[in-house]
Amino acid sequence: MVLHGRLVYAWLPLLVILLQAFQGSFAKGSCSKNNGGCGKNALCSENRKTSAIKCTCKTGYTNTGSAVHVVCKDSCTIKNGGCGPHAVCSHHAKTNAVQCTKKAGHTNMGSASGDIRKVTIPANANWAQNGVTIIGGNGAGGATNQLSYPYSLVVNGDRTVIIADWFNNRIIQWKNCDTTNGQVVAGGNGAGKGLNQLYQPSDLVIDRKTDSLIICDWGNGRVVRWSRRRGTTQGEILIDNISCWGLAMDDQGYLYVSEIRNAAVRRYKLGESIGTLVAGGNGLGAGLNKLNWPFHVFVDRQQNVYVSDTINNRVMKWNKGATEGIVVAGGQGEGNALTQLRIPNGLFVDSLGTVYVADELNQRVMRWTQGANQGTVIVGGNGVGAGANQFHDLFGLAFDPHGNLYVVDYNNHRVQRFSIQ
Repeated sequence: MVLHGRLVYAWLPLLVILLQAFQGSFAKGSCSKNNGGCGKNALCSENRKTSAIKCTCKTGYTNTGSAVHVVCKDSCTIKNGGCGPHAVCSHHAKTNAVQCTKKAGHTNMGSASGDIRKVTIPANANWAQNGVTIIGGNGAGGATNQLSYPYSLVVNGDRTVIIADWFNNRIIQWKNCDTTNGQVVAGGNGAGKGLNQLYQPSDLVIDRKTDSLIICDWGNGRVVRWSRRRGTTQGEILIDNISCWGLAMDDQGYLYVSEIRNAAVRRYKLGESIGTLVAGGNGLGAGLNKLNWPFHVFVDRQQNVYVSDTINNRVMKWNKGATEGIVVAGGQGEGNALTQLRIPNGLFVDSLGTVYVADELNQRVMRWTQGANQGTVIVGGNGVGAGANQFHDLFGLAFDPHGNLYVVDYNNHRVQRFSIQ
């Protein structure tokens, strides 16, 4: 039986309301009645205008249902809370947040301070080939459950994810186990030069000594610092008139900044505006003492500097005090062979010296062990797309202390997590 088109459209709004009411996700004033049907481990909130209710899991619980039918289960019962096979998952006594502690006989790969440069990932480690969208994936937009062309991210030791949300001119963070909505922690007041504004931020690091975020405010040509303390409404300028792109920080608290215009990386002592050249600075080029559009930068515990030398399709390592670099990934021209890269972007180096790089236009993440002349694909490489095993131009990447991989999927406006196996 075929219904007339007008009749179908007339019934649609009512059908939606009935379905949502049946699912327990939409009812007038229902938060005061049986927690809106959200269950004992969820929080119920009500839209004052529409009376629609929303169920979100409490801290320490994970939604195993859907956005419409929320089912909150103890996070520790789901893959050990993400703590990995050699740790015990438990809950903080006051906040109920997931906390991971090492089992007897095993060494903590991360640290309580969240310094994930201590991560040692086994050389034969594998990751799930299908990623899970933990942030965004709801189209480009400025809502707190959306991203708009995100660039880079950092993952704290407690698995808080903080993202440079480029086109939204903001830095937004997601707390562990809350993948519904983020919190704007810097910018978010439109594009501009005000101290309460950002303009297309490209990268960020956490300064743990001052509990602040240091941000490359690329569109404004400056590096700024925003306190992470509650109530912060504006930042301060650390370095002005700089064509920054990537940032890193070493154990001594020195800041490393990659500069596109000068094809260089400089090290800065916080509070000083003149840096020390540590890589490049000899003009654009492909020589070992040159860089061409240095994007992301990583500094190991020995203060050796790794750079995504983007136009040269290679990753360079500059040992401390060196006047030229060493090719540690790519450098064989642009292409998709295992010896090649095609616009390398996000960068991470573990404590064994293994290089992980976001190979942007090849839509894959590659691993290059120390001294290897070719890499291996660890996730992606399945063409452009929005599938769970695909990317559409990947930019930043990071690991949490357990070895789980996080990737910024730029044109899909999302962050994907790939669990270590």
